[in-house]
Amino acid sequence: MDTGLFIALLNPTIALALGAAFLVLWFYQRHRPYLAVLALSYCVSAPGFLFQYFTLPIGVVLTKLVSNICFTIAACCLSGAIIARYGRKVPGVGIAVLAGGGLAAFAWFLFVTPDLTWRILAMNFGFGGLSLLVAAELRPVRNNGPTEKILFVLSLLSSVNFFVRTLVVVIAHGPFASYDGFYGSSYWTTALLSHALLSLLIALCLFTAAALDVMKALKSETHTDPLSGLLNRRGFEERAAMLLQHCAMAKFPVALVLADLDHFKALNDVHGHAAGDRAIADFAAKLRSATGARGAAGRIGGEEFAVLLPLTDLAAARLFAEAVRTLYSAGGVVGLPAGTKVTASFGVAARSGDETLEPLLRRADEALYKAKKNGRDGVRVSYERPETVLVPEPLRAS
Repeated sequence: MDTGLFIALLNPTIALALGAAFLVLWFYQRHRPYLAVLALSYCVSAPGFLFQYFTLPIGVVLTKLVSNICFTIAACCLSGAIIARYGRKVPGVGIAVLAGGGLAAFAWFLFVTPDLTWRILAMNFGFGGLSLLVAAELRPVRNNGPTEKILFVLSLLSSVNFFVRTLVVVIAHGPFASYDGFYGSSYWTTALLSHALLSLLIALCLFTAAALDVMKALKSETHTDPLSGLLNRRGFEERAAMLLQHCAMAKFPVALVLADLDHFKALNDVHGHAAGDRAIADFAAKLRSATGARGAAGRIGGEEFAVLLPLTDLAAARLFAEAVRTLYSAGGVVGLPAGTKVTASFGVAARSGDETLEPLLRRADEALYKAKKNGRDGVRVSYERPETVLVPEPLRAS
């Protein structure tokens, strides 16, 4: 196999391998459609490269048009998939204008005013514009993580490749009058090698992002209670420990609210466990809505819940508990018989000094016990402070 043929087959082989890999990823992660679009992008680019080197029975001119249509579709899919991966709205109009404009200019210089050099410039400038568009969309999220930053840089490098490299090679070795000797030119060699390198780097970055998504999902599953949708005990303790540390460093107040559904065993016995599950889910939804993003809410036991509230003193935490208690006791639970009232009791404690989670939980639990003992459907506050351990001074010699 000669060097030219090897280089010509390099990109189609890489593209098909990457397309197959993304397709396998999508098969196991159907809820991430951007993976299927990436697979389509790389698979469609493969015939684009092949039709640059091999001529179809329809003739050279139409083969080049088909090849560049494949490139355009692949570039649009790749751009849209990268932007969608990071939660940005895909700028369909911008992508269509840049890609369509480049392809239209290519067709003009193919059929109306045949000129190979301008065809090269038209397609490369269109793809360079797409690269800049992707970089602009990734700019607001580029500091969210390593993959965002790397893809942002790769998008800028791609634009430099399409704009600067193309201009430099065309000025230095152009213009190109025909395809005779074109596939042995410095332009074609640098184009294929730079595309192969950038494709691999972008694909590796996207593979890393997909792997991080899986790891994040697995971590979320191990820290989330499936019935309530809140953090489980392990997840709550980890999140609460982090919040307590941050608040201690900033000297911010923190409060803890414990809640327990009243007469839960009786509810299960009378109406069944499905009714109990609905009561838990309903209470968790109200608790999550009241907590928002400012604190950590978790289901730490069967029918027991906890909320850690940063930037909240004892009075504000008590108002929070009263609001949730009133909201829950005032409305019925969907799926339970009409007139069935489910209530909850609450215990509230505010952090004292650099108190850790364990003593804070103990004091809130004692307040919750008092609320249960005093008739339930109420809020009790712990005014107790952690015990201070006195260290005796060493005896001094007289």
